Amino acid sequence: MDGPRAYLQRPFTFLRLASSIMPVRALLRLVNPRQAATHRIPDGQRIYAVGDIHGRLDLLDDLLTQIAADDAARSRAQTEIVFLGDLVDRGPDSRGVVDRLLSFSKGPTPARFLLGNHEEVFLRALTGDLKALRFFGRIGGRETIRSYGFSEEEYRGLDYEALSARLVERVPTEHIAFLSSFEDMIEIGDYLFVHAGIRPGVDFAAQETSDLRWIREDFLRCKDSFGKFIIHGHTITEAVDVQPNRIGIDTGAFDSGRLTAIGLEGADRWFLETGAAS
Repeated sequence: MDGPRAYLQRPFTFLRLASSIMPVRALLRLVNPRQAATHRIPDGQRIYAVGDIHGRLDLLDDLLTQIAADDAARSRAQTEIVFLGDLVDRGPDSRGVVDRLLSFSKGPTPARFLLGNHEEVFLRALTGDLKALRFFGRIGGRETIRSYGFSEEEYRGLDYEALSARLVERVPTEHIAFLSSFEDMIEIGDYLFVHAGIRPGVDFAAQETSDLRWIREDFLRCKDSFGKFIIHGHTITEAVDVQPNRIGIDTGAFDSGRLTAIGLEGADRWFLETGAAS
């Protein structure tokens, strides 16, 4: 028997030959190749990230109950929940979602919130920006406005100036302050949490908020490492979108009935989800 196969089947002969023609460190990589780096959450921490809620208070309550039960069934850890943004619009009870999470933010479980593109437009509309208010209505804001006590007749009967004035009167200042406090990105261990994504090739500190809240194709098409593993929402997929460099968890809750969360601890990942609408 001769040739490379013969040496591979006589390992010690192969190692002696190989060591004479390559450095020891390279030889060790050949014999025991190093696995790709595993993304980790710092020891002692457990993170849950929740996808786009879009006014579905019913699904939010269901998912928070699931998260509490899942957390209680695991070993003790420092648990934190990250909400990826887009609390409002499209679904029937945006005000209820904001109320619920405002209350939750004052509770015993630490929570952090990212500003989604829908909150961004909502907040602009609440400054009296009529252009933003018009755009808000086209992206699902009608349902948000209705949830703050507007009947369909009232909503349709007001011009934009009157609608703007009444909306500012009806949205509690505490809601505005809460939404305005939301973050642009959250970094935990080897993970970066953002609403929409990041601009490939741009340092985290130099990212534009317009990209963090609105980007799609340039981010989604990128197959390279971003430096951190990205957890994001914003782009709806029928199921969780697991890629080598990112995971998307916007499963279209407002329409599908599926609100998704990812759990992260150490190198482990798992998912929780509400049931699909019948």
